[in-house]
Amino acid sequence: MSIWVDGDACPKVIKEILFRAAIRTKTPVILVANQMLHTPPSPFIKSIQVASGFDVADAHIVARAQLGDLVITADVPLAALVVEKGVLALNPRGEMYTSENIASLLTMRDFMATLRDSGVQTGGPSAFSQRDTQHFAKSLDAWLAKNT
Repeated sequence: MSIWVDGDACPKVIKEILFRAAIRTKTPVILVANQMLHTPPSPFIKSIQVASGFDVADAHIVARAQLGDLVITADVPLAALVVEKGVLALNPRGEMYTSENIASLLTMRDFMATLRDSGVQTGGPSAFSQRDTQHFAKSLDAWLAKNT
């Protein structure tokens, strides 16, 4: 069981929570990004730098994530791909992507992209907050309690 992290856009505070959880529970955390990411020294934390390019990090995660793993990402299309494989995904705001909700989340994401592409200003997501951080930590702890 491993935790895969879409590292390019993951907030620093979320990475710090993941690092502490990896050490505390001895759960491997693997950050995948197009750039080198700094991680604390630990046998349970690893950073993988992939080549630059559209969705290269996503493809790396999809190819390696297995049943029982958790993927941390705000990227709904990536979440859809791993959920299709039976892998759970959690976004940095603490919302779990599951087979029950991924289709509607992907539809909403595509709808908002269509609006933006047609010139409508959608405003984007709200600023990342302390409440989001707490919700993520709580969701991660619940997953770890069930799976470690």
